[in-house]
Amino acid sequence: MSAKEATARIKINKLLEAAGWRFFAQDGAPANIILEPGVSIHSTQLDALGNDFEQAGRGFVDFLLLDARGAPLLVLEAKAEDKNPLVGKEQARRYARDQNCRFVILSNGNLHYFWDLERGNPYIITTFPTPDSISGYRKIAPDPQRLIGEPVGDDYIALTQRPNYQSEAGWKNAHERPAYIHHNKLRLLRPYQLQAIHSLQAAVRAGHDRFLFEMATGTGKTLSAAAVIKLFLRTGNAHRVLFLVDRLELEDQAQKAFATLLSADFKSVIYKDNRDDWRHAEIVVTTVQSLLFNNKYQRLFSPTDFDLVISDEAHRSIGGNARAVFDHFIGYKLGLTATPRDYLKRFDSSKAHGRDPRETERRLLLDTYRTFGCENSQPTFRYSLLDGVRDGYLINPTVVDARTGITTELLSETGYLVTFSTDAGDDQQQAFSQREFERRFFSEATNQLLCKTFLEHALRDPVSGEIGKSILFAVSQNHALKLTQILNQMAARMFPGKYQSDFAVQVTSQIPDAQQFSINFANNNLLGNGNFIATYKTSKARVCVTVGMMTTGYDCTDLLNIGLLRPIFSPTDFIQIKGRGTRTHDFRDELFDDAMKEAVTTPRKRAFKLFDFFANCEYFEEKFNYDQVLKLPQHASGEGDGGEPSLPGVTHEHRGDDLIATMKEETIGHEGMKIDRMFFDRFEHSVRDNPTIAQAVEAGQWDRVIDYVNREVFDRPEEYYTLDKLRKAAAVDRRVGLREILEKVFGLIPRFKSKDELLEEEFAKFVADSKPDEAAAMPAIKTFFKAYLTSDRVRGIIESKHFTDLATNPYFSSRDFKAVPAKYRTLIPEYVKDYVSLNQFAP
Repeated sequence: MSAKEATARIKINKLLEAAGWRFFAQDGAPANIILEPGVSIHSTQLDALGNDFEQAGRGFVDFLLLDARGAPLLVLEAKAEDKNPLVGKEQARRYARDQNCRFVILSNGNLHYFWDLERGNPYIITTFPTPDSISGYRKIAPDPQRLIGEPVGDDYIALTQRPNYQSEAGWKNAHERPAYIHHNKLRLLRPYQLQAIHSLQAAVRAGHDRFLFEMATGTGKTLSAAAVIKLFLRTGNAHRVLFLVDRLELEDQAQKAFATLLSADFKSVIYKDNRDDWRHAEIVVTTVQSLLFNNKYQRLFSPTDFDLVISDEAHRSIGGNARAVFDHFIGYKLGLTATPRDYLKRFDSSKAHGRDPRETERRLLLDTYRTFGCENSQPTFRYSLLDGVRDGYLINPTVVDARTGITTELLSETGYLVTFSTDAGDDQQQAFSQREFERRFFSEATNQLLCKTFLEHALRDPVSGEIGKSILFAVSQNHALKLTQILNQMAARMFPGKYQSDFAVQVTSQIPDAQQFSINFANNNLLGNGNFIATYKTSKARVCVTVGMMTTGYDCTDLLNIGLLRPIFSPTDFIQIKGRGTRTHDFRDELFDDAMKEAVTTPRKRAFKLFDFFANCEYFEEKFNYDQVLKLPQHASGEGDGGEPSLPGVTHEHRGDDLIATMKEETIGHEGMKIDRMFFDRFEHSVRDNPTIAQAVEAGQWDRVIDYVNREVFDRPEEYYTLDKLRKAAAVDRRVGLREILEKVFGLIPRFKSKDELLEEEFAKFVADSKPDEAAAMPAIKTFFKAYLTSDRVRGIIESKHFTDLATNPYFSSRDFKAVPAKYRTLIPEYVKDYVSLNQFAP
């Protein structure tokens, strides 16, 4: 046995032990029999394997894993470190057949494949499956033909909810049927949802095991997912399904939906509430953050625990390191997204800078399509907003592009210019852009004008005539507070006696019970109802002013107006916000007066208005066809109209002499100075004790957390916390981000990972994606990968193709480069550009 073979076997032994397997120890017994824990084997069972059980055909079984009965369960074929495990594929297949085993693991100690001989091709895994997991997995006998041939009609879910519905009188009577469906909460699949399921069946027929549904907000992705789950469980192609979301509220929403749709046949649980008995459920719902915490997905879950993994809002829930969770599990994968890749069709990534949010979105979308096998950018099924509008299921907005004189200047290339005088009497100018509105640039007159314009042009409720239910998105919580106050003052004048400062409500994380406020608003009971017509149950509060809440996953079908009183730079956020208004609605559903129902002339929602005060549509779509443009009164520009921008304050100049008394020099290492470490401790206590931050972190609302810390915690005179100071205090050999710092503070990660640990994780993802077959060259490939990620100079040399400069580069030499196979010299730079953020590796 060579040294590389021996090293590989040592690593494999450790992986087996970590997964819970134990080696069989008995005099005269071979050392490569592996048992489940707590299982004993009698000598007669050993004899039944044969004296030369490990010899199969013209070779020997490297490792044989036995089940609880002592019968062969899995063959593990080991190869030397410098060999690709796949070279032993046919050899292992023969051994498995000789031992009547269905499962095979191929490993060289560094790269591992799990192979279910009844399912198709070997699949890269990062940990070995546990005995319990592989035993449970064996109970499923996959049959793709059953899945392909399963009849799926529009009542596929309804048959689970109420199997005998067709024989009941309420259904048979066509006049009573709508009320019967509503009362029993029956869900019938729409034609396009049926098409999505049939497209997935066709993809399975074509040999695919990864699928992507690109469906606009409001088209019922969760209902479609429920139908897919039933399809896989009912046909025996899955024994357990994992449903991944990226926010706590979506976790609860998904669980409630599956309980309503599938509970008659299948049990669904939220993982965090059922940590001890989740294995007894067929559907497990969890946030991806929960599994990422302390690498829980590797420590507590085996690759074979789930046969189908579904990622809701896939571009979010598998972005960045979260993809490692998704790829950990073998089997079928389905992604759901409302963000079309075509949305960035006008974006020139070659001209983007590292902080451009569209560049981040581009990477996420590329990663999403690639992860789900959509190399040609075509999802398994697509149903766009325009499709929904065309078919009458969704509504397009009426975009109101309204710009004031000040916002026009803020949006211009030069920005809004303010002239001020220095202490020396010199005139200087300061320019402010739209990004600084309500952050460094404040204008009460602008806020007043935006609110006035909104109220004068907002759609009215078709039943009561009051302002239609609306959501306005502000820059910050402080901005939301200002707008709420202005709107309530204006409403008191517009509707005398009707409102008592309850026309508009601030719904942000600072507000107690804000989440319940959003629920009450959707249920038409926010601060009461029936304000104009007693028999009409519509919320008394008409406007919710928010920052980041009420976006993804928030359903309020009777919404008539959406206002963007802030610039938006994330395409995903823009699509999600816009999607809140696209759903249809019948306003008679809230009217409890039959005579009045007949009198309503336009009972169904036919439109909603999207008030765009900061050219957001133009930012994303330069040639957007606006339906309505309002000309607002111009404000004279000048120093007084710009509010009080953050200009230099008064300074003190010491005019006396000063002398050096002593001087001491000390080199500080990575551990940092004690004051820096104490500085970090004080920051930890400060944010942990802040209920607003703690609640938002618990809810997974990271955008609001980071916005709040930047506004309310950083740059305060008490401590003057800054991100740079916290990075220094963290004493990490790379650049950590604010979110990572906060995750450490709240215990979501046990420690900061070192630069090399992150490099190893990124390389593992690269290996899972590219599936390299040059095992002998793996060390050279890894060296190049790490050098390209961490060295600006190496990247510059590679991109400029001045390869001779590597001769004098001490970090990555010409000799190192020559050892890299030719295709990886171009593949790695392309991969890094599309999928890896280099900022995290900066010192």
